[in-house]
Amino acid sequence: MSDKPHQNLAIIGHVDHGKSTLVGRLLFETGSVPEHVIEQHREEAEEKGKGGFEFAYVMDNLAEERERGVTIDIAHQEFDTDTYYFTIVDCPGHRDFVKNMITGASQADNAVLVVAADDGVAPQTREHVFLARTLGINELIIGVNKMDLVDYSEDTFEDVKEEVNQLLKQVRFSDETTFIPISAFEGDNISEASESTGWYDGPTLLEALNDLPEVEPPTDAPLRLPIQDVYTISGIGTVPVGRIETGTMSPGDNVSFQPSDVGGEVKTVEMHHEEVPQAGPGDNVGFNVRGIGKDDIRRGDVCGPADDPPKVAETFTAQLVVMQHPSVITAGYTPVFHAHTAQVACTIESIDQKLDPASGEVAEENPDFIQSGDAAIVTVRPQKPLSIEPSSEIPELGSFAVRDMGQTIAAGKVLEVNER
Repeated sequence: MSDKPHQNLAIIGHVDHGKSTLVGRLLFETGSVPEHVIEQHREEAEEKGKGGFEFAYVMDNLAEERERGVTIDIAHQEFDTDTYYFTIVDCPGHRDFVKNMITGASQADNAVLVVAADDGVAPQTREHVFLARTLGINELIIGVNKMDLVDYSEDTFEDVKEEVNQLLKQVRFSDETTFIPISAFEGDNISEASESTGWYDGPTLLEALNDLPEVEPPTDAPLRLPIQDVYTISGIGTVPVGRIETGTMSPGDNVSFQPSDVGGEVKTVEMHHEEVPQAGPGDNVGFNVRGIGKDDIRRGDVCGPADDPPKVAETFTAQLVVMQHPSVITAGYTPVFHAHTAQVACTIESIDQKLDPASGEVAEENPDFIQSGDAAIVTVRPQKPLSIEPSSEIPELGSFAVRDMGQTIAAGKVLEVNER
């Protein structure tokens, strides 16, 4: 593990705006992917008549390897800068980015938004900015990509910047946003200032990443570890696997799994196939608990201290933002809520207040319905037990996505939990 502070970085933006290429380029420029691997992909890309796609290939091949592999090893998506070591949380190529962004394994601290210079703000650009804001991403760095396709035109860059700024204002993102003209394909302004953009005197992308504020790890909060999978490993027994969101875990701890409501003493904690004396926020761990069998717990359970167990909601109040819905949402609507690693059908029991999305002020009490673009306070009843926490207490377990009809229709955060 690096001794530099760690950051989770989301690379977000519309599908064809060059996210994969940018990630491949960042890994390459920081020495995280060796030259010969890139060469190999270059040859492969050229054979398929896709010369220049070698960086995107790097990512796609890793994605396939990960999908085939069982081990939870995210080393491939890590890179170091002078100040930080970063884990890229949404690897481009994930079909279901939005859900990933909201649920556990992808709580990003900061994000790079990729906007193609030749295309500007596209539908997903909007959606991703919206989500980044709802989920509490602190800083956004905007990479205006594909500058090589617009002849490195300063005017085009300024146009895109203006368009994105309008979008950021709508969702009240901070005004401190850095815009960088880049070409992930050619490598302009990624690690070194480009001669092609003589008119630009701001930081390169790696410099901007170095300048991000340091993230305070939430170690003072109680342990919360959403379970991603449960394995049976010969010689050890049942091994739940997941990422610690808050708190720490050590052998000897007494833990409780909710909502399954079982518990026991932690025997061993492993990271990257090595036993460790303690693991903390952001660590992906496998651990073994005395007396817990494979069928006692499941994905979506949350592990916490036995004396401060994760909350289980009878109902909860949430602030919801509707991104897209073909008609209107009324009380009684029951879509699937994705919170950390859990997926549970939940009924919206009542729509308590409609908010003005720009100011956050109450616009209407007890409205009959809400629709795309609306923000509201709602009361939600999970159809089966769900462990979830108020965003003000444990933000890492307080956000969720709402999905229906194969798409993310809303996102939100939990305001309070009425426990069962």
